[in-house]
Amino acid sequence: MTGQRTYGGISAAERRSQRRAALLDAALDILGTQGIDKLTVAALCAGANLNERYYYENFDGRDAVLSALFDTIAEELAGTLILALHTAPDDSRAKAHAAITAGVHVLTDDPRKARVALLVSSATPELRTRTVHTVRAFANIVAAEGADFYALTTPAPDPTITFRATYLVGGLIQTLTAWLQGDLPMTRDELITETTDIFVLLGEDLAGRLRES
Repeated sequence: MTGQRTYGGISAAERRSQRRAALLDAALDILGTQGIDKLTVAALCAGANLNERYYYENFDGRDAVLSALFDTIAEELAGTLILALHTAPDDSRAKAHAAITAGVHVLTDDPRKARVALLVSSATPELRTRTVHTVRAFANIVAAEGADFYALTTPAPDPTITFRATYLVGGLIQTLTAWLQGDLPMTRDELITETTDIFVLLGEDLAGRLRES
């Protein structure tokens, strides 16, 4: 069996992955600091220090770059949230606070990520649809983790769980957007605390109602 050819101990697949990552890093910087109009092939390749042929090796257009970058941020966010949930103390407030803190920090420690998420969410009809699907995926995470924590898992979960999870995720996105735009005069810690209160309030209330029914 022939092994994959390597250069300097790095395989062709690994080099391609590194080039793709470099292009996405350049896209994050351009979108996060200059805006979508500056996201050109030439600018991307200059930022990644790559020949233009490597752009076309990975992407077939600007929407593909936007989608890939959006997905990368969403994957980081999901992984961070789940890790925070699973390592927090076994208490509803502690878990909610840990997950919300982790998510908010991903999007605000590097403000470019939040700007990219907002830009992509309204760039094109296709990307708006992608955003809707991503929000639904995060709502599903919240619903599944909440049902598991409160031991509400059944063969046919109550649809109210999905409703509240969707409401919470959608509300958090709108609230975080308003805060990032300077429309909410509060600190980041205050934002996290208030959001935690709402998540715990709606979660505890629904768990109590479902156990009584």
